[in-house]
Amino acid sequence: SHSGSCWDRHWASYHSLSTILQQQFNRVGRVEHGSVALPGIIRSGSIGGPDNTFNMGTMPSAQQQITTGQMHRGHMPPLSLAQQALMGTINTSMQAVQQAQADLGEVDNLPPLGQDMASRVWVQNKVDESKHEIHSQVDAITAGTASVVNLTAGDPTDTDYTAVGCAITTISSNLTEMSRGVKLLAALVEDQVGSGQNLMGAARTLTGAVSDLLRSVEPAAGEPRQTVLTAAGSIGQAGGDLLHHMGEGETDERFQDILMSLAKAVANAAAMMVLKAKNVAQVAEDTVLQNRVIAAATRCALSTSQLVACTKVVSPTISSPVCQEQLVEAGKLVDRSVESCVKACLSATDDSEHLKQVGAAANTVSQALSDLLQHVRHYASCGEPIGRYDQATDTIMTVTESIFTSMGDAGEMVRQARVLAQATSDLVNAMRSDAEAEVDVDNSKKLLAAAKLLADATARMVDAAKGAAAYPENEDQQQRLREAAEGLRVATNAAAQNAIKKKLVNRLEIAAKQAAAAATQTIAAAQNAAVSNKNTASHQQLGHSCKAVADHIPQLVQGMRSSQAQPEELSAQLALIMASQSFLQPGSKMVTSAKSTVPTVTDQAAAMQLGQCAKNLATCLAELRTATQKAHEACGPLEIDSALSAVQTLRSELQDARMAAHDGQLKPLPGESLEKCAQDLGSTSKAVGSSMAQLLTCAAQGNEHFTGVAARETAQALRTLAQAARGVAASTKEPQSAAAMLDSAQYVMEGSAMLIHEAHQALVSPGDAESQQRLAQVAKAVSHSLNNCVNCLPGQKDVDMALRSIGEASKKLLVDTLPPCSKSFQDAQSELNHTAAELNHSAGDVVHSSRGTSSQLAVASGKFSEDFDEFLDAGIEMAGHTQSQEDQITVIGNLKNISMASSKLLLAAKSLSVDPGAANAKNLLAAAARAVTESINQLITLCTQQAPGQKECDNALRELEAVRGLLDNPSEPVSELSYFDCIESVMENSKVLGESMAGISQHCKTGNVPAAHTHDAISEAAQLMKEAVDDIMVTLNEAASEGGMVGGMVEAIAEAMGRLDEGTPPEPEGSFVDYQTTMVKYSKAIAITTQEMMTKSVTCPEELGGLASQVTVDYSQLAHQGHMAAATAEPKEVGFQIKTRVQELGHGCIYLVQKAGALQMSPTDSFSKRELIECARAVTEKVAMVLSALQAGNKGTQACITAASALSGIIADLDTTIMFASAGTLNPENEETFADHRESILKTAKALVEDTKLLVSGAASSQDRLAQAAQSSVKTITMLTDVVKLGATSMGSDDPETQVVLINAVRDVAKALAELISATKCASGKPADDPSMYQLKSAAKVMVTNVTSLLKTVKAVEDEATRGTRALEATIECIKQELTVFQSKDVPEKSTTPEEFMRMTKGITMATAKAVAAGNSAQQEHVIATANLSRKAISDMLTTCKQAACHPEVSEEVRNKALLYGSECTTGYIHLLEQVLLVLQKPTADQRQQLAVHSKCVAGCVTELIQTAEAMKGSEWVDPEDPTVIAETELLGAAASIEAAAKKLEQLKPRAKPKQADETLDFEEQILEAAKSIAAATSALVKSASVAQRELVAQGKVGSILANAVDDGQWSQGLVSAARMVAAATSNLCEAANASVQGHSSEEKLISSAKQVAASTAQLLVACKVKAQPDSEAMRRLQAAGNAVKRASDNLVKAAQKAAFHKADDHSVVVKTKFVGGIAQIIAAQEEMLRKERELEEARKKLAQIRQQQYKFLPTELREDQS
Repeated sequence: SHSGSCWDRHWASYHSLSTILQQQFNRVGRVEHGSVALPGIIRSGSIGGPDNTFNMGTMPSAQQQITTGQMHRGHMPPLSLAQQALMGTINTSMQAVQQAQADLGEVDNLPPLGQDMASRVWVQNKVDESKHEIHSQVDAITAGTASVVNLTAGDPTDTDYTAVGCAITTISSNLTEMSRGVKLLAALVEDQVGSGQNLMGAARTLTGAVSDLLRSVEPAAGEPRQTVLTAAGSIGQAGGDLLHHMGEGETDERFQDILMSLAKAVANAAAMMVLKAKNVAQVAEDTVLQNRVIAAATRCALSTSQLVACTKVVSPTISSPVCQEQLVEAGKLVDRSVESCVKACLSATDDSEHLKQVGAAANTVSQALSDLLQHVRHYASCGEPIGRYDQATDTIMTVTESIFTSMGDAGEMVRQARVLAQATSDLVNAMRSDAEAEVDVDNSKKLLAAAKLLADATARMVDAAKGAAAYPENEDQQQRLREAAEGLRVATNAAAQNAIKKKLVNRLEIAAKQAAAAATQTIAAAQNAAVSNKNTASHQQLGHSCKAVADHIPQLVQGMRSSQAQPEELSAQLALIMASQSFLQPGSKMVTSAKSTVPTVTDQAAAMQLGQCAKNLATCLAELRTATQKAHEACGPLEIDSALSAVQTLRSELQDARMAAHDGQLKPLPGESLEKCAQDLGSTSKAVGSSMAQLLTCAAQGNEHFTGVAARETAQALRTLAQAARGVAASTKEPQSAAAMLDSAQYVMEGSAMLIHEAHQALVSPGDAESQQRLAQVAKAVSHSLNNCVNCLPGQKDVDMALRSIGEASKKLLVDTLPPCSKSFQDAQSELNHTAAELNHSAGDVVHSSRGTSSQLAVASGKFSEDFDEFLDAGIEMAGHTQSQEDQITVIGNLKNISMASSKLLLAAKSLSVDPGAANAKNLLAAAARAVTESINQLITLCTQQAPGQKECDNALRELEAVRGLLDNPSEPVSELSYFDCIESVMENSKVLGESMAGISQHCKTGNVPAAHTHDAISEAAQLMKEAVDDIMVTLNEAASEGGMVGGMVEAIAEAMGRLDEGTPPEPEGSFVDYQTTMVKYSKAIAITTQEMMTKSVTCPEELGGLASQVTVDYSQLAHQGHMAAATAEPKEVGFQIKTRVQELGHGCIYLVQKAGALQMSPTDSFSKRELIECARAVTEKVAMVLSALQAGNKGTQACITAASALSGIIADLDTTIMFASAGTLNPENEETFADHRESILKTAKALVEDTKLLVSGAASSQDRLAQAAQSSVKTITMLTDVVKLGATSMGSDDPETQVVLINAVRDVAKALAELISATKCASGKPADDPSMYQLKSAAKVMVTNVTSLLKTVKAVEDEATRGTRALEATIECIKQELTVFQSKDVPEKSTTPEEFMRMTKGITMATAKAVAAGNSAQQEHVIATANLSRKAISDMLTTCKQAACHPEVSEEVRNKALLYGSECTTGYIHLLEQVLLVLQKPTADQRQQLAVHSKCVAGCVTELIQTAEAMKGSEWVDPEDPTVIAETELLGAAASIEAAAKKLEQLKPRAKPKQADETLDFEEQILEAAKSIAAATSALVKSASVAQRELVAQGKVGSILANAVDDGQWSQGLVSAARMVAAATSNLCEAANASVQGHSSEEKLISSAKQVAASTAQLLVACKVKAQPDSEAMRRLQAAGNAVKRASDNLVKAAQKAAFHKADDHSVVVKTKFVGGIAQIIAAQEEMLRKERELEEARKKLAQIRQQQYKFLPTELREDQS
């Protein structure tokens, strides 16, 4: 061919270019160092092919061989992961290609087709669809090939292998689909001699070429670049040939020739550029710069060769936008390489002459390239008529607009009028020349008339302009000019309308073509991705949406093709518009489901292909939507005419089919069956009915637009009806039925055509009574013929016969006197029972068969009518036996009811069989069947005399028979209940059922004792029934929990939200502050659980159910409290805000719970995980919003709540420090002494006293003052605890007891401050005589006492003579305060076990012994140890005593006893300690004697307490095994679990951050390292603990048998539980680190986990220290391990806090490097920002305030997620 020779010439010139390059560069006189080292693909030698026939100069052939890129397999570098993935994609694609090659062996087999019009249309449509699909697939294959060529151009290390894989996947998946299409097309065109085989041959050639390409791009093959380009060229050639054989080749050969010559021009210009670059290289001084020029020139030559190859590939399919895109992409590569070549030359030399030559050559390349791309772009738009009309029309529209706006400025109006006159004269001339060239005389006349109209209007406008120019001040003249311009505008619209419409329709045709192609591509991509999609749900959803789109593509393609074939035919254009409109919705749905599927596809290339196709389809749909709208506006008003002609065409098609049927030549089309067509006809008949009703209404109202729409919809529905009617006729075996069906369908078409015509007439003369009447008559006739048509369906006639038969039989009931009885009463009764059972059974068969085939329904309805006849006779016989006239009337009435119910049943069955998908049809049928059963039962009950219960049993059996069929189709709805309502209902009824069965069994035996032979059978049946009921209960319970019980939770949350809106709340029991406090508590709880859910979604999704349930419970409580808070809030706006924010949080919780359920169903679905995490973040945000709303209510009290929360964190922290101190591991970091800290402690304590005063006065003043005081006091106490901790640490671990005394003193202050803040909150705003004011004063007193005590302790710490006494005084004060709390009415938040209570109580015995010993020895260090031990022992006892006593299962009596003895024990202990103080002051023998008395008193109370604890345990108490033995294995188990967690951490990598401005931040690495070191340290710690345990057992310190091991057991238990806690805390930490690094959790969660590890470590150290010898090796190792854990957790906290601090600046925004993309990104971001800024402004301010406060005061555990 012409283009082929052009290509050959072109390649020759190109090879000469590459040879010149080789020689010129090698002639420089140096070895080509740089080039050989380059990877095979971009070496200069790889440009020329092995068949290089041009030899200009000489060149060593060995060099040529080495540099072709043919690499020996042995020396191939190992493949990277990306290359391996590509190999996998290529192998899979290769299999698909081979399969396609095999499939193309033989043509498809089509069933024999008829010759009637519909068959011919079907064939033509199928041919068109196949051609379109194959065309779009060839386009995609060539575009994919060009993409492979472009992507593999550079250095292999820079290649995007996923994108290459995506292109290859696109090629192979399209090839698979194409092979199917070609087989079908070949079968359809088989009768056109040889053309089918030619098609198959061309397709096989294309498949072979694809196979070659795949082999050549294998990373492992190392093929020369030339092989890739040759293979790619073959694909372009083969694709063009295939399209040519289809008659779909690119028509404009001249265009292709120009394309070739332009590509050649680029190649020649590039060759020249390379020569000029060579000259620069020769004069360059520096070798490096010289080599750089050589490399750049080589790249330039290579990219030009790419462009030429790419042009060759896409030239046959250049009309496709995807192919144009690839050519443009190749052009850009050339552009870039030219640019870099120029840059290299500029840096290599200053020689202006050479540089000028290079610059000129570069400009020539750029110009040639620009010409090539311009040519392509011009082709892309050349489908539209070139706009002489457009431009003139646009000018006229714009200028007339300017004239209107310039009223008042005559000069400007006249200036614009001149421009207008010029534009209209241009338009008139264009129209005249078009009229002369027009062949059609009518069109020519139309054009000339329009031109004359326009010329006249122009003349009028010019006159008016002259007037306005002559009299610039005259407004009337200006008005004249304005009116003339308006007239001109109207004339222009009329004149150019045809051209505008043509342009719009043309645009729609192109948009439709591209949308259909894009949809075809997306379906292919979806099928390809299916294999690697692990999420079944998303896969199925995508499958459904693909099917819906596939059903719509043919209609779109037919519309587009017929519109192109008949450009003047309005009906064709309207058909295209309709097809486009109906394509948009399923298309959009497919885009959505494709996008949501992408994340669940594991194969990267397939996912990328699907994503790109979905994106492309979305763009095409947007264009189609716009084009449809515009075209519809231009063509709209003629819809009624179009609908009419469409219906007339259908009528003639049916007439044609009738003749074919008469000759026995009517054949069903492929894919049609009798059942399918019958169902289509049934369901469409309803659609026709409803669209006709719409047509009537709109026509009667005179609404032209909606009448047009209704006419269009009617025509569409009638098309489906006609196809279905033809299908039924073609598939039926009886010629009469076929003829009847086609005749009735034809009548429908005739009537419909009349109806549309009349509707049009009614529009012309609206309100005309006569036309309205005619319209109504025609509509009635159509409705009648539509019913006839449906009644011609097989099965329907039989049902109609059955209905008639029942009607006939029922006439027997209308006689005045009944015939005489012919049977005895007994016989009549048994006959009635028998026929009733038969009729009931037949009714069931009717229900069943209406879902089956038409023949089954025919048989069932016939049987039903026979059984009805027999039953009626039996009923009438029975009526004859009745005693009174009244009874007889009742029986006859019942028989009439049964007759009516039977008719209704048949009608329901008939309508269901016609349209199985109709709404509620199945339910109506089931209800009709039940009505038959019930009416039979009524009659039987009335007529029969039986043993008691027998009638009821018979009736029940009939009812069971009737509902049994429901279970055959379990997925059909039979009620309005939701899933969970159904479960509940079944459970309720199952219980009743179980009880009833037991009742039946029981009563049968007692009711009828003689019938003993039946009793066993009855019992067995009842037992089986019970087991079945139990089974169903178990199954339902499982179903409920597997569904995550999410439905129930969602309903609970929704219910709680609903309650917020209920009118008046119950009378409030507390104040706003009370509700505020509890709301804060529940809000925080929700936030914490939400954080936990984020973590668990990654580590163990199965635990999400429980957490979701917790959120539900907390939210219900929060909503209840919110209802009360909103009612008590002042002002009312605050209440409203609280309510709305809590409701918003409810919505968030619902989504969160639903996502948790979804993730439980498919735990590996990363998309669900991501969604859950997003929802969790939203919930956290909304919690913050609730808190800010509460704060707006009472700023001061909210600050108090926040402060109290912060204090609880401080106290917990101090407890941990105390444990570290007790374990002797609190060592100073440097050489500091206590004196260094004394001053700052005293100063801070005094500042705290000032804050206390402010707090107390703040309660009575404004909320702002109170807030300030609360915030200030927390700040100060934080500072105070820090300095006291430093002071205690500086004393060194040699004196742990004094360290503990000091920390205890500050802990007392913190505790007192917490109580004071709580009292302040309650007293805020109350009058002076309110009880809460007294509480405030007493709390303030305690606070002052404790601060004073701290100051005394600080002073006494260094005085060895008094510090023991001081510690004891502080302890006594502390215990008294603890006792006051214990005796208060407050209920503890959690309960504990009696065992725990006993363990804590036993600690008092040891403390008492210590106290007596200290009193006797009077040594200060013994006294300090006693003080510390006593404080802990009593505090633990009081806490556990109250917790155990308040356990819900503990009786009132035992509870009171426990609380009484707890108080007595504490009081006794206080007396004991006071006695020790006395002894220290006056150490007489008498005073020492008293110590024993007090200690006995305490011991007595302890015994009472232990007995009370025993009583709590109840009678089933079993003493546990001796835990000492288990301790070591437990410890080792804990160590193993920690190691496992650490291993998990080892494998973690921080999540990859997208590249961004500053990559120095490596907090995630720091966090991971810290977490790993904690895991290692805790592992060592627990192992050390197990060594310590073993050592103690060996020393005999701890008993290994039960007899001597009561206390030891307690101790071992303490050790074991501490080790377990360490293991659990570490595992928790690892989870949090994992989640944090992956971005699923906040740093706060991490910090709290680390603190938990520290606390549990301290406990473990304390537990070991109790029994161990302080200087033993094991203990030393244990302490070292403990210190390591503490250090590691501190490091982690620091890293995490730093990360949290920097988090605000650490946004991972991916900035696009491409300039245009970047700009678009900026614009989109700005737009989004502006849109959201306004609505978020207020919320942001509040959120900022609340966050600042939280970050100042909140303990880390409760901080909200900042993300």
